[in-house]
Amino acid sequence: MANLKRLKIKRNIVQGLALLLGNANLPGFVNGTIYQGPLKRVCLPGLNCYSCPGALGACPIGSLQNGLADPFWRIPFYVLGLLSLFGLVLGRFICGWLCPFGWFQELLHKIRSPKLNLAKSHARLHKTLLWGKTAMLSGLVILTPLLLRVLTGYGIPAFCTYVCPSGTLMAGIPLLSANEGLRGLAGWLFSWKMSVLLAVAVLSVLIYRPFCRYLCPLGAIYGFFNRISLYRISVDPQLCTHCGRCTRQCPMQVPIPYDGDGPECIRCGECAAVCPEGAIRIGFGKHVKEQDQASGLSEKTR
Repeated sequence: MANLKRLKIKRNIVQGLALLLGNANLPGFVNGTIYQGPLKRVCLPGLNCYSCPGALGACPIGSLQNGLADPFWRIPFYVLGLLSLFGLVLGRFICGWLCPFGWFQELLHKIRSPKLNLAKSHARLHKTLLWGKTAMLSGLVILTPLLLRVLTGYGIPAFCTYVCPSGTLMAGIPLLSANEGLRGLAGWLFSWKMSVLLAVAVLSVLIYRPFCRYLCPLGAIYGFFNRISLYRISVDPQLCTHCGRCTRQCPMQVPIPYDGDGPECIRCGECAAVCPEGAIRIGFGKHVKEQDQASGLSEKTR
C-alpha cells in the first residue's frame, strides 16, 4: 500500500506539472486573450485546448480536424506524424500521466460518493460503450469535417465545436470570465457545451474517467498504439501467481495478466504497485516476450 500511495502522489505531481507547463501563459487568464506565439504551432500530447488562454501549444485533435476541414485540401501530415510519434513511444501513458482533462476527471472521482463500475455491474453495456471513442474519432473528428468540406467547400471541427468538454473547461469558461466582450456572444452553443461538461463532471464523480474511457477520440488514437508502443507493460510468467490483485486494483478494469497492453490501459502503474511478487513491469526496455508470457500464464491456470 505504501508503494501505491507513493505512486499516486508521483502521478499527481507529474499531472500538475504537465498542466502548468502546457498552460504557462498566465497573463492570458487575466487579459482573456489567447497566446499566438511560435510555440502554438506545436501540438501538446494531451487534450489541451488551443483556445485556452494559458495554452502554449495546440491540441492534436483540434489541429487534425482543422487540417481535414481546410478548403485547400491540405492533408495534416505534421499532426498525423506527431500523433504517431507520441503513440509509438508512449501509447496511453499520455492519458494516464500527461492529459489535463484526464486529471480533472480523476480529481472529481476522489469526491466521496457511491461509485459505479459498469465493467462489473453491466459488462455488456460497458463493452459497447468502449466503442464510443472510436465512433467519436471516426464520426466527428474525421468524417464530418471531410464530408462538409466536400459538400460545402469548408468543413468545421465538429468535435471541438459541439462536444469537447476540455475546451469548455479550459477555454470557454476562462475566456468568458476574463473577456466581457465575449460574454455577449455566448449563445445556445455555449450553453449546450456547458451541459456536456456538467454531465461529464457528474459522471466523473461516479465513474473513473468516463470521458477517457468511453468518448475521448485522442484516447482512441493512442489506444491503437498500446500494443506496439515502446513504453509498455509486461508480466513475468515465472513470478506471477495469478492472484488477481492487479486486475482488481486497475481503475480501468484491464485484465492485466491476459491483456495488459490492450487499448484501455493508461499505464497508471497501480497494477505493478500492488503486485506482491513484483511480476509486473511498466516502462521502456526489455520485456517478456508475448508468446512466453501467454504460455507461462496458461500453465499457471492449469
